[in-house]
Amino acid sequence: MYSIGMFSKIYQVTPKTLRHYDELGLLAPGYVDGETGYRYYGHGQAVRLRRILEFKRMGFSLPEILEIIDLAPDGAELMRRIKDKQGEIKERIKEENRKADRLGHFLLYGTGETMQNYKPVVKPLPGCVAASMRRVIPDHGALFDLMPNVMGPEMMRLGCECAVPAYCFNICRDGEYRETDIDMEMCEAVVEAKEDSDIVTFKTIPGVPEAVCVRHYGGYDTFAPAHAFAAEWAAQNGYELCGEPRESYIDGIWNRETVAEWMTEIQFPVKKAGR
Repeated sequence: MYSIGMFSKIYQVTPKTLRHYDELGLLAPGYVDGETGYRYYGHGQAVRLRRILEFKRMGFSLPEILEIIDLAPDGAELMRRIKDKQGEIKERIKEENRKADRLGHFLLYGTGETMQNYKPVVKPLPGCVAASMRRVIPDHGALFDLMPNVMGPEMMRLGCECAVPAYCFNICRDGEYRETDIDMEMCEAVVEAKEDSDIVTFKTIPGVPEAVCVRHYGGYDTFAPAHAFAAEWAAQNGYELCGEPRESYIDGIWNRETVAEWMTEIQFPVKKAGR
């Protein structure tokens, strides 16, 4: 058996850490000298320590390791815990990537609430025949899957021809802002309606006489300043909001290399106050 000092050198773990593991019930010494209190570690402790360190490298906390350390190495319960941790880490990575995108967005466009120096335009929105798919989506990120992998192939199967100029937009049908479980209608202007399917339906969307429009650069979870700017500009310039805002996708992942280059036009239907 090895003394705690030698054991710590071999496995590159400090004696303080080994004592802490003992206090937590994770790793007890193989033998403690009754007279001196010296701790000794053998092969069994080495195997258990390697497992603890591997779980730590996977991202498990010590309390979590305490719960799984004695599970069968190839058992279903341990596999379930590892898959859950993998999913948790992937979600954390996605959130960190979103933060990195926001930082890049900030560096490109400066500081302040209206970072991009929005230039509002009041213009009509054309009416159109649209292919429509309405879903409750878990978050805005789901659009990356639904638009190209579900709606697009179904429109192709139905023989749809997209209108020129292209007009692709979303309308959030919730009566309030939601970060999850969002009732979203995805629309793409087409030359003519086809027969409805279980996935895509066709409808005529009337034109809008006037809309305050601002172009926003960045990810789909960074729209808040653009929405706020458009609504406040409308109020300050004698307009009232009179319909659901649209998010019209002009440039995105399909034709731009970075998220900061994605361009979306936020469109608020308005009318002159008092009309």
